Amino acid sequence: MRTDAPKAPTGRGRRGRSTAATVLIGVGVMAAVDEIVFHQLLRWHHFYDRSTPALGLVSDGLLHAAELVALVAGFFLLADLRRHGWLVPASAWAGLFLGLGGFQLFDGVVDHKVLRVHQIRYGVEIVPYDVAWIASGALLLVVGALLALRTRRPSDAR
Repeated sequence: MRTDAPKAPTGRGRRGRSTAATVLIGVGVMAAVDEIVFHQLLRWHHFYDRSTPALGLVSDGLLHAAELVALVAGFFLLADLRRHGWLVPASAWAGLFLGLGGFQLFDGVVDHKVLRVHQIRYGVEIVPYDVAWIASGALLLVVGALLALRTRRPSDAR
């Protein structure tokens, strides 16, 4: 018999761990969608556009590496939760949407508007793109928050 087995977390701890694991997955998925669709396929921007195209390409590679780390870490944590029987699916779904929306909103507000490391697209009227980008992130974040609030009720925590 193993004596080094981890102690089972409480219900709140299980919800928190389930949420945290899938927040990482949500961030990684949304970063991948942004990087693949907008950086590579459409070629609208790089992660960092305030320098040379070569540096922009390097910044895309760093974003890609970070998204892979988030995805791998999130899936390892998720697998560990499932292995121990500690996964709370409702909290996991909440975390996924929180991660998706959190990345999108952070990118739209901080990267695009505050730091100005890049814009969604160049040579066009940017306001409709900004509204769509930020609103979609906020909507995903609200869905995640509502799902997270719902998991606080004991009957929905499974």
